[in-house]
Amino acid sequence: MRILLPAGWARPRGYSNGIEAEGRMVFVAGQIGWDENCEFREHTLSGQFRQALKNVLAVLKEAGAGPEHIARMTMFVTSREDYIAARPQLGEAWKDLMGKNFPAMAVIIVAGFVEPEALLEIEATAVVPR
Repeated sequence: MRILLPAGWARPRGYSNGIEAEGRMVFVAGQIGWDENCEFREHTLSGQFRQALKNVLAVLKEAGAGPEHIARMTMFVTSREDYIAARPQLGEAWKDLMGKNFPAMAVIIVAGFVEPEALLEIEATAVVPR
């Protein structure tokens, strides 16, 4: 994969503006912060973020992929204020699980989710070299 950074643009912090990749595409459906038994063990944004990210990585593992293959990720959250307040903890979870991989990303504020306990949802697209 190649990170796309137009000339003269400041390097974004924590994500990439664009990614160029070739290979087998893997699409991960929106993952929320519950465990493999569909139970919420965490009730904070940071706790659910860590679990949702683990869920994304578990699905990717089934395709022989890892965090380094994620080209695009979208996170949906119910509260901008909670997201901003939790950024230090989100960053720690990111470092623990994703390392120094920074896909093209977006964060979108939504009214809520089908599962009422969910505070966020993460979907991802990975590109695995052939």
